[in-house]
Amino acid sequence: MLAEIKAKSQVTIPRELMKKMSLSEGDKLEAFEKDGMICLMPVEVYPKKYIEELKKELSVVKENMKEGRQPVFSDVDSMMAFLDGNE
Repeated sequence: MLAEIKAKSQVTIPRELMKKMSLSEGDKLEAFEKDGMICLMPVEVYPKKYIEELKKELSVVKENMKEGRQPVFSDVDSMMAFLDGNE
């Protein structure tokens, strides 16, 4: 598939690729160079506050794991039962 660089460095992504990658107008793409190629990778952007909250939760989980307090599950169903309070 051939794409052309337009004014203001704009490139149109071919419709077939948009469909194959499930991309829509407004989606964010990370642009980077790798081995002489220009690469575009779909990304999700989250607010900084959300990321900070996840980091805090991860710290708690890591500490619980270190101290042997983090529950371990043999399968997803038992984890979901635990989270629902049924175990």
